[in-house]
Amino acid sequence: MNELIEHKLSLLPDLPGCYLMKDRQGTIIYVGKAKILKNRVRSYFTGSHDAKTQRLVGEIEDFEYIITSSDIEALILELNLIKQYDPKYNIMLKDDKTYPYLKITAERHPKLIVTRQLKKDKGKYFGPYPNATAAHETKKLLDRLYPYRKCHSLPDRVCLYYHLGQCLAPCVNEVPVDTYKEMIDDISKFLNGGYKTVKKNLQEKMNAAAADLEFERAKEYRDQIANIEAVMEKQTMMMNDFTDRDVFGYAVEKGWMCVQVFFVRQGKLIERDVSIFPLYQDPQEELLTFIGQFYGKSGHLLPKEILLPEGVDREIVQQLLQVNVFIPQRGKKKDLVQLSIKNAKISLREKFQLIERQEQRTVGACEELGEAMGIAVPLRIEAFDNSHTGGVDAVSAMVSFVDGKPNRKDYRKYKTRTAAAHDDYGAMREVVRRRYIRVLKEDLPLPDLILIDGGKGQMEIAREVVEDELGLSIPIAGLAKDDKHQTAQLLYGNPTEVIPLKKTSEAFYLLQRIQDEVHRFAITFHRQRRDQTALTSALDNLKGVGPKRKKQLLKHFGSMKKIREASVEELRAASLPQKVAEDVFAHFRAEKTEQ
Repeated sequence: MNELIEHKLSLLPDLPGCYLMKDRQGTIIYVGKAKILKNRVRSYFTGSHDAKTQRLVGEIEDFEYIITSSDIEALILELNLIKQYDPKYNIMLKDDKTYPYLKITAERHPKLIVTRQLKKDKGKYFGPYPNATAAHETKKLLDRLYPYRKCHSLPDRVCLYYHLGQCLAPCVNEVPVDTYKEMIDDISKFLNGGYKTVKKNLQEKMNAAAADLEFERAKEYRDQIANIEAVMEKQTMMMNDFTDRDVFGYAVEKGWMCVQVFFVRQGKLIERDVSIFPLYQDPQEELLTFIGQFYGKSGHLLPKEILLPEGVDREIVQQLLQVNVFIPQRGKKKDLVQLSIKNAKISLREKFQLIERQEQRTVGACEELGEAMGIAVPLRIEAFDNSHTGGVDAVSAMVSFVDGKPNRKDYRKYKTRTAAAHDDYGAMREVVRRRYIRVLKEDLPLPDLILIDGGKGQMEIAREVVEDELGLSIPIAGLAKDDKHQTAQLLYGNPTEVIPLKKTSEAFYLLQRIQDEVHRFAITFHRQRRDQTALTSALDNLKGVGPKRKKQLLKHFGSMKKIREASVEELRAASLPQKVAEDVFAHFRAEKTEQ
């Protein structure tokens, strides 16, 4: 613990609020809330912790805090701060699984659509549905039952839906607002569990039509009833009150937390959401943060009712979301919560070994590498490589790894501007300078370690730029390859020495992944530029052949070789004018003669 933190800890108040943990670069890496700031923040720096909390604490160089007047204010502030700063150690709901919803649009002539985006508009949303098939099947059923608008934009004449009795044709008819309102109310009741009433009415109409010997109409009613049974009654009812509710359960083990959310719609359990993440504070407090993000950042539709396990502050959730929140003590609701908790425990145990292994390969490998090199844990690593063919089309590339994983949004490509054709050292000097001048200019995060794909000479070039020119203090290491072009040694220090790493260690595997990735990225860029240059040099100087005709020729012939060998007639077949075809033919014939 440094002196700054020790001094700040003595000034912490006995009040609720939020705290923001910062690393050595001043980046906010964790945001938390507390009922008593003094106790919560101090707890990070006293006593023993699991490995993940130790890793967080090991990165903390400073912290700030904001006092609030109540626990609910602290929760709301925490959610806003997480959204603003996106700290790497907080719960990150990437929401890689979005659920389909049915939406009645808020237009003058409303329509029913399937969507995965929940927007704050005046439309009515129903769901979520377990999959797209279920949502589309329900929509098809409603399309047949209710004559609302089906087209995206109004045509100038009636369509087939009007003749089938499935549309009121607002394109040519004036449809009263009350008609739509009544229809929307019916659809809302249908989707909220009232389909049994609709089914009963259809049965009565079917019987009446059959009694009047209108068998075709009776068959239509029968088919509609069958569709309702097929789409809406596939699952046995779990609850008989038709209430839409979300059920939360959680489990904690070895510093990790799993939260399971059951979606109960129209009394049926249709889907579940599973999230597993590191735990850095009290589980009940972490669940409150999770729930706030679940309905905020991830945009899940609020149900009419939420069920929580015991120990969670029900009133805070109710104030935050403005829905009914219960902690059931008995009956089916209690069973649902227990089932969610049981599933959370099973999911956590099943995935724990995989998560642990991933941590070992990523952040654990960074820790191992930092220890071997005698530097702070290099959680942000940037690596450089050059690529060219005999000095032609020279390019460089930089890849970024954060917490031992590729951070592709920070990858960069460079076309060398000032370096001579065969000057690898000059190219390295140029791109390293360009990279870190921009980092300083735009106040981007500095890396904890710079890796150079090369030996001592290229390391020294990078060190001159980073340390002597720019005045930065960043460890710089080199990755040397063996005769088989595979990662062999890690070079570091002044004087340069080989860092002893076992080739079976996670740190060595991490270096291999980084070196392979930067080489792949650089050579891919080089090939793209080489192909572009080859195409440019062959066709760009031809009179009458512009960008469109270049694409046209390549599409028709498939390669430059076939273009060079084509006759005037074949070039004319590629839609070139006679004069241009003759000029192209003459150009490549002269080129061949010169060779």
